[in-house]
Amino acid sequence: GLDLICRAHQLVQEGYKYMFPEKSLVTVWSAPNYCYRCGNVAAILSFDENLERDFKLFREVRPSALALVAESSEGFNQRALVPYFL
Repeated sequence: GLDLICRAHQLVQEGYKYMFPEKSLVTVWSAPNYCYRCGNVAAILSFDENLERDFKLFREVRPSALALVAESSEGFNQRALVPYFL
């Protein structure tokens, strides 16, 4: 039978969220700080060889951290934030 349905395209602040107590449906959201203003965490769901679930959570990279990378990486092309979502 079917044990798990994984879905996306719905923002969840925690990065992932089970929709029912039996954990048969999960929403995984992988865009941190969506639209540069939601402040949400992002997640990636992976499975091991026994189909055990593992969620990796992460936050967005701050512009100040990108500046450090730009200074230390030769040829790094840093894009400016587009004000479309701001």
